[in-house]
Amino acid sequence: MSSLTLAKDAAAETGPATDRSAPTGSPSRSRLLSKGAVNTALVLAAVYSLFPVLWMLLAATKNNTGLASGVFDFHHIALGENLSGLIHTDHGIYLRWCLNSVLYAGIGSAVCALISVAAGYAFDKYHFRGKEKLFGAVLLGVLVPSAATVIPMYLMFSKLHLVNTVWAVLIPSVVNPFGVYLGRVFSLGYVPDEVIEAARVDGAGEIRIFGSIALPMLKSGFTTIMLFQFSAIWNGFFLALVMLSDKNLYPVTLGVYIWQTESVPDPSMTPLALTGATVAVLPVLVLFICLQRYWRSGLTAGSVK
Repeated sequence: MSSLTLAKDAAAETGPATDRSAPTGSPSRSRLLSKGAVNTALVLAAVYSLFPVLWMLLAATKNNTGLASGVFDFHHIALGENLSGLIHTDHGIYLRWCLNSVLYAGIGSAVCALISVAAGYAFDKYHFRGKEKLFGAVLLGVLVPSAATVIPMYLMFSKLHLVNTVWAVLIPSVVNPFGVYLGRVFSLGYVPDEVIEAARVDGAGEIRIFGSIALPMLKSGFTTIMLFQFSAIWNGFFLALVMLSDKNLYPVTLGVYIWQTESVPDPSMTPLALTGATVAVLPVLVLFICLQRYWRSGLTAGSVK
């Protein structure tokens, strides 16, 4: 009886152990399946998102014959011909459009970032009557679509005789309510009040404090706002369409649109429009790649030891 009891006890001890070890493989298999499903979904989303970019890159290398046979037909490559057409068509007007876009987006984004950072710093560090109400009014500007303000600005600029000038595009580009909001957020996180108070105790003026102390700490915020505004101005279309009538003042987006409309009666303009649109994307990509390190440096900006 004792041996039988011991055998039953041993079986009772080994049985649950076997039962516990059985389901251990199922969680790992489920995790593996879940990872595979997530990775598959991400790959499909990436292919879906990047396919139009691939189509645009391939279409930019084709002439009319190649476009008619399909962008994935590699027997009609005319990239050199298309680039030569961009340079020589209408006495190199495409290069003029690119320079105009660099002027509008470069100066406009830099000035906008400086104004936004300065305004955000003022809203964060200074105390004055009606500050929150004024900041709320600024935030209301975020809710207003930029396209809704173009017609009122056109009427205002027409009275000031600024329509069809560079200023008609530059002046609206330096205003960005969302940039002011970002400037206040960056100032709150990266500029300690203790540093500002110490500078005031040392006798530094407010302008010197902002330029020598606060602005270097807000470098990542300045870069972020500038990149957002640069992309918005570079890709902007409706403002220039309404304000400008001189072809020599067009930005590259409006110029490529004009070529696209001309390609309806003249199909020979289609490769130029596609190649011009592809080349116009490159400066924004290069700028984002070159300045992304400033975002990383901003993670430790303004720290106090």
